[in-house]
Amino acid sequence: MKRTRRNVGGLSILELIAVIAITALMSALLLPAVQAVREATRRTQCHNNLRQIGVGLHLYEASRMELPPGCLEWRPFDGNPALKNFAWSALIPPFLDQANLHELVDFNVPFDHPRNLTARQTKLSIFLCPSNDPSVNSIFESLGGSDYGGLFGQRITLSSPVDNGTFIHDRSIRLAEISDGLTHTLGVAEDTESPNAHWIDGGNIFEQSGSINDPNAWAWDNEIRSRHLGGAVSLFNCGRTEFLSSATERRVLAAWITRSFGD
Repeated sequence: MKRTRRNVGGLSILELIAVIAITALMSALLLPAVQAVREATRRTQCHNNLRQIGVGLHLYEASRMELPPGCLEWRPFDGNPALKNFAWSALIPPFLDQANLHELVDFNVPFDHPRNLTARQTKLSIFLCPSNDPSVNSIFESLGGSDYGGLFGQRITLSSPVDNGTFIHDRSIRLAEISDGLTHTLGVAEDTESPNAHWIDGGNIFEQSGSINDPNAWAWDNEIRSRHLGGAVSLFNCGRTEFLSSATERRVLAAWITRSFGD
């Protein structure tokens, strides 16, 4: 009986190479688009975080007729360790549906007292921008981190005083004191990789000295800085969030930060 050879379907080496090349090309073309979609999603979440923080701040203000102080019992560098040094962001968890966390905080002792360890180690997603890499900052590994800081003031166009922003040491600002207008004054902004990057620490306020995402700013200084491409998300005191471009003119940024300069 004579056997006949059957044609077995398949790809030749050249055809296989062509398929691999086309697949690689398609992947190279699609990857940037996929990454762009993912970053857009992360940026949207960052906006949502700051909007919720804005709601919490306004609820706090409605109950007390003033915003929280930027830092309660400010402790300067190498200052008295008995000073409590609580951040504005440690005072608003009850207005962020985090009453249980607020109950963990003992405000009778400093923020870094052992009795506040459990609270300090609690991470809240509302204070974390999803675009940031927590492994870059070791603070995030052991403490409840925060990618958002309160604006203490600006020294872009001024040398002193610099407590011209919304969140300052040991004093609460009333909305009426923000005479430049709530819609034109920044309250909170992204402040990634800060040395005080956790929500309970009163160092979670800062004075701006450069541009947004300024490459010349000291890496571990508190500045408006993010891992978003081309800018940073910020919260105005009216509750509006905006993505501020890194190309924002410095004196415009300075005017947005000051609360009552008529600028």
